[in-house]
Order: sequence, then C-alpha cells, then structure tokens
Amino acid sequence: MNRPTRAAAPGHPARPRPATAAARTLLRTAHILLLPALLIGLYAYSTATSGGFYTPPPDLIAGAFVDLWFSERLLVDVVPSLVRLLTGFTVAVVLGVSLGVVLGLSTRVRAVLEPVLEFLRAIPPPVLIPLMILLVGIDDTMKVLVIVSGCVWPILLNTVEGVRAVDPVLADTARCYGLRTGTRLRVLVLRSASPQIMAGLRLALALAVILMVISEMFASSSGLGFAIVQFQRTFAIPEMWAGMVLLGLIGFALSAAFELVEGRVLRWHRGLRAAHRGE
Repeated sequence: MNRPTRAAAPGHPARPRPATAAARTLLRTAHILLLPALLIGLYAYSTATSGGFYTPPPDLIAGAFVDLWFSERLLVDVVPSLVRLLTGFTVAVVLGVSLGVVLGLSTRVRAVLEPVLEFLRAIPPPVLIPLMILLVGIDDTMKVLVIVSGCVWPILLNTVEGVRAVDPVLADTARCYGLRTGTRLRVLVLRSASPQIMAGLRLALALAVILMVISEMFASSSGLGFAIVQFQRTFAIPEMWAGMVLLGLIGFALSAAFELVEGRVLRWHRGLRAAHRGE
C-alpha cells in the first residue's frame, strides 16, 4: 500500500525543491548564449542570401579569427592594447577616486575647482589626441593619456556624489568617537560611497575600451585599433570583422571580471538591501 502523503500545513505552502548548482549554471549559460546564437544564425542566413563582399559569412570570419589571433599577432596587437587599457584605467581610478574624495568632503575646494573641471569635462577626449601627439609624442604615453582623459570623469563625478551622500549622523558619530581621519575615510566615507564609485568604474571601463581603439587609430604601429584600420584600408574584410569580434569578446570578458569584483566589494551593500526587503 502506498503511504499517504502529508498535506502542507495551512498558511505554509510547500516549496519546490531548489535546483542544483550545476542545473542553475547550465540554465544561466543557456540564457547567455541563446541571444548570440540567434543573432549569428540570422546573420548567417542574411549573408547566405545576399552574398555581399563587405558582409562575409560567419565561417570566413571564424577562419580569419583563428588565423589572426591564435598566432604571433596576439603578442603584437592584443597584448599591447590590453596593457594600455589597464594602465590608463588604473591611473583614472586613482585620480578620479582621490580627487573625488577631496571634492566631496570640501565645499570650498569644490567651489574653486568646479568651473575648471566642467570646462575640461566638456572637451571630447579624441579632440585631445593631436595636442597629446605634439606634447608627448606618439608612443604608449599618448594612448594611455587619452584613456585617462575620458575615463576619469565618470569615476570622479560618481565619487563626489557618493561622498556627499554619506549619512551625516554616521559622520558625526565617527567624530564623537574620535576616529582618526584615515580610519574614518576608509571605514565610513569610502565604504558608504562604494556603490556609486563602482557604478562610475563600470562606466569608465566601457569608455576605456572605446578610447583604447580610438587612440590606436592615430599614429600607431600596433594594437587592435591599428590592425582593424589596416584591414579596412587593404580590404581584408573577414580580418576586419575578426578584429571587431575580438573587441566584443574582450569587452564581455572585462565586464564579467568586473562583475565578480563588484560582487565581492558590494557584498555588504547587497546584503543590507536584502535585509531591508525582508529577504
């Protein structure tokens, strides 16, 4: 005889069994890959019917991708580009967060520097490339400065707003307890402003990829931007598409890595929000 099943207690509905970690990972991977697979399928169908010279089919692009980026060009073009990107992004982080904390904490300094900063922020970074070529030359320093000149602004502005939004009650409490300036800055100010700082870093990282490519299109002899322009000028269309695909993959990988770092940095913030929602 089959044993009777126990009915769920009233007011406490039976919960479904949680999925295993492997199943959740597989489902998330399917969600991530579904839309790219559909887009590649649509592109393959459209190129098969049109036969245009400037829109090669995916198999030609994939072949050019393997031939290009699984060879010595990885060290010649890709690695220098990544080094410039990460260097410029790191310098922008240090400058943006440092200056943002000073401006956020001091009303007088902010009032003095704000007009100049607003003027500089209004200048598009690509416009500065001819000036930087004249001042520092055409080496990697120019390319790093172009990345810094564009990435520093979202970091700076978000840091200023995050510092200004620190709870004044917590700030007064820290002063009453006699916390040192360095401790108060690290424990209270930077931690309270970290959600907005991380938002600025995410925006700056996307800008860094764009500015890396733009800086390498001018007076350069290596890098992804230089390679893509050379392929376009010599009508190596599959190779040009392969370079753009690699840029997209680099951007996706950087975004995924940043999401992991952001999750660890803002773990306390997300736990606090979940507690407020009663989860």
